[in-house]
Amino acid sequence: MPLDHRLTPEHEELRRTVEAFAHDVVAPKIGDLYERHEFPYEIVREMGRMGLFGLPFPEEYGGMGGDYLALGIALEELARVDSSVAITLEAGVSLGAMPIHLFGTEEQKREWLPRMCSGEILGAFGLTEPDGGSDAGGTRTTAVRDGDEWVINGSKCFITNSGTDITGLVTVTAVTGRKADGRPEISSIIVPSGTPGFTVAAPYSKVGWNSSDTRELSFADVRVPLTNLVGAEGRGYAQFLRILDEGRIAISALATGLAQGCVDESVKYAKERRAFGRPIGDNQAIQFKLADMEMRAHMARLGWRDAASRLVHGEPFKKEAALAKLYSSTVAVDNAREATQIHGGYGFMNEYPVARMWRDSKILEIGEGTSEVQRMLIARELGFSG
Repeated sequence: MPLDHRLTPEHEELRRTVEAFAHDVVAPKIGDLYERHEFPYEIVREMGRMGLFGLPFPEEYGGMGGDYLALGIALEELARVDSSVAITLEAGVSLGAMPIHLFGTEEQKREWLPRMCSGEILGAFGLTEPDGGSDAGGTRTTAVRDGDEWVINGSKCFITNSGTDITGLVTVTAVTGRKADGRPEISSIIVPSGTPGFTVAAPYSKVGWNSSDTRELSFADVRVPLTNLVGAEGRGYAQFLRILDEGRIAISALATGLAQGCVDESVKYAKERRAFGRPIGDNQAIQFKLADMEMRAHMARLGWRDAASRLVHGEPFKKEAALAKLYSSTVAVDNAREATQIHGGYGFMNEYPVARMWRDSKILEIGEGTSEVQRMLIARELGFSG
């Protein structure tokens, strides 16, 4: 089915609403919060009141009844202004709530989704470990049955939304057994915040995303009920592969927003900044930079929307998600670099948004599957092994 890039009236209304929110609410506040490394609680509360955390979830669980395209639209518009706010939404939805929505029991959905959809609480997804980044199958965290409880031991790292004042749970992957060939059986288990033995470390000192919460987690004989298992035992690996496939579309939308934000800021600056008696935007060298930046952002947008459309229509989307994530993250880094160059010395000053965008862009080539992993996935979809 060919991609129709035009938004429905409902999607366009959402886009305009989030665009206005990003410029009127996020932009005036986020710079100071970012420099102080503070989590944007009030902004998150307003996003919750707007229903952004519930965009792709059914109304019966407190959601907005939308789809993944709607989520991507919101993420792109937020990231045009700030990526810390955008990744808080992305992780809260794609990594926090989505595993429970897709694989949880009816009781788990009733207990957790309404509060996550409203933004009352945030959820996190504990996958990455200190000794295993891209090798997610090398999970060392264990969960052992003891009566009617799981006993969890291990650690996780780089976990977004895991230590805020409103974090309600972390869904962790853990080895719960061994297959006949000796390979680990990995399951997903809900660990509510505050469970004894569950320790959240201090926030990381990061290059970017300074208003996003990212922490290391440790589990020392953490006990949770057997009913906290998400989906079937031993299906955790397959579950998080699905979660990551969908999440790559969301990250691609976020990266596209950052790339477009670099265009927005650079066009404005090129029209206002004067050198040698005229705006620097009168120089063809600047115009050509801006044209290339706009081209890259436009093509990235088509990529993530194509992948999202395939997901929404129930079509295969793994390759398209990897393509979109690979391209858009590269574009984000390229546009951030060019935006900084156009701004000259001011681009190196934190008071200008492009400095924040430059710091925030690199992680997009790493998180939710590095660029190398995306190339591996694409090659496999083309019929190659290895």
